[in-house]
Formats: sequence, C-alpha cells, structure tokens
Amino acid sequence: MCAVGLGRFLRSTSLDESPELINVLLWHMSLVGPRPLLPQYLDCYAPEQARRHDVKPGITGWAQVSGRNALTWEEKFRLDVWYVDNWSLWLDLKILLMTVVRVVTRDGISGEGHATMTESLGSVVGSEDESSDSAM
Repeated sequence: MCAVGLGRFLRSTSLDESPELINVLLWHMSLVGPRPLLPQYLDCYAPEQARRHDVKPGITGWAQVSGRNALTWEEKFRLDVWYVDNWSLWLDLKILLMTVVRVVTRDGISGEGHATMTESLGSVVGSEDESSDSAM
C-alpha cells in the first residue's frame, strides 16, 4: 500500500487518532471531552465558546458523535459547551459507545467538499439565544 493509500486508510478508519492515547496516559487529555484545537485559535473564541476549556480535551466528544466534521464550527462549539454543562460519567460512557458506532459506520468523517473540516477563521460566534437543550 503506497503512502497516500495508507494515509487515506488511517484517516477513514480514524486510526490516525491513536497517538493521542499517549496524551491520555500522561493525563494531558481525557478519552472524552471537546477536541483540542490549534493554539492559534485561542484568541478567536467568544467568552461562551472559551468555556469548552473548562474540561480536559478529549479524543472523542459530544460534537464528534453528533455530526463530527459535518457540523459547522458554531454547532461544534455549542455542543462542546453543552457537554461542559452536562458532564457525567453516564454521558461519557454514552459518547464512547456512540464513538464506536460512528467509527465503524464512518459517519461524518468529512465536511461537505473537504477531506476533514474547514479551517476556523476568526471568531465563530453563533447565536447566543440558541437553546442548548436541543443537543440531546
């Protein structure tokens, strides 16, 4: 298998995420939590969006099992904050189970017209009056 084919296989099966397990073992990350983003985005968060950093980042999270890369940035941030507000052991177990299903079915791997997700450019402030209760 050539390098491009291997890379495509690793991405399509989400095996490219496995090195993050080292960060989980070092307690830098959790199995479940908002996906970490590049440090260059730190200044782009609206105050409500920055609340996603109130918990450790995770390999999988509520946004990943709720649409993964098919979601807009606004939707991802809203779901991340919903997770922070509603965290429980049972929710984490549900997310882990849903993650297995999403990986096996390869659901939401890429955003429309992109290999993964579009780049976030600047603050992606969504509507503040959206109800986060609709996340579940």
